[in-house]
Amino acid sequence: MAGTNSFQVEGIVLNRLVNGTYRLKLANGHRLLGFLASRAGETHAGFVSGETVKINLTPYDLSSGRILVGTKKI
Repeated sequence: MAGTNSFQVEGIVLNRLVNGTYRLKLANGHRLLGFLASRAGETHAGFVSGETVKINLTPYDLSSGRILVGTKKI
């Protein structure tokens, strides 16, 4: 996903799935799957429901994204 066409958005963790996968919701209501980036996995053991995270998306596939870092808990 790293490249010039990728962009970052913020989303809210809805629930945790298996193997570092999360169900996320964006501000516009769009729901998608989020996967932990390697550096996020090293610094954060896991995210809880309601936590705000930064997500790296590409315009080619808006159904999944890479979670970069958690920003705050709600």
